[in-house]
Amino acid sequence: MSRYFDEDAFAFFRALARNNNRPWFHAHKARYLSAVRDPFLRLIADLAGPLAQLAPHFRADPKPVGGSLFRIQRDTRFAADKKPYKTWAGARFPHARAREVPAPSFYLHLEPGRCFVGAGLWHPEPAVRRRVREFMVDNPGAWSAVTAAPAFRRRFALDGDSLKRPPRGYLPDHPLIEDLKRQDFVATRALDDALFTGPRLLRGTVSSFQGLAPFVDYLCAALDLEL
Repeated sequence: MSRYFDEDAFAFFRALARNNNRPWFHAHKARYLSAVRDPFLRLIADLAGPLAQLAPHFRADPKPVGGSLFRIQRDTRFAADKKPYKTWAGARFPHARAREVPAPSFYLHLEPGRCFVGAGLWHPEPAVRRRVREFMVDNPGAWSAVTAAPAFRRRFALDGDSLKRPPRGYLPDHPLIEDLKRQDFVATRALDDALFTGPRLLRGTVSSFQGLAPFVDYLCAALDLEL
């Protein structure tokens, strides 16, 4: 079993949160590369094989730029918060057709005190939400079989934003109304920071992806995509 990160990954982000400016980051960029970026890229590369077996149409891309790993620079053009850097690292494992059509992803997040693994559709466009809702209404049993399964509920929670009122066209007494009100269709599981610095990170991530696969498969079916 291989270790990827040590405590310096978390220490780096705690220090960055106190010094979120370009001069500090450039002075400590080598530390970011060695403690965070390079280990994460190695993890992504090691996830490629297991992910291909689990979900052949999903990708783990270890390229430093344009791959699964999110860039550390924030897009502040339209943000009130002008801090230039993210104080976390995340990797997205998208569907092979994600550049062509809306598609769910698997996701892994490293942040001091807020590590998690997840999957689904985050902030989908209104037309995509409508497709998922319509599919849910047409296939309620399969949705419940996935999201209400005891093994799923023990490990994962549905997350994201929801409407306060039922979406237009849906009755408030529909059995799945709370799920139909969702703006995001994501499932997440909180992870201990210690998992990231221990020897079981790869195995634990693969196990979580396996548990999330039926949820992702349902969303793929709603969008006419292959798992």
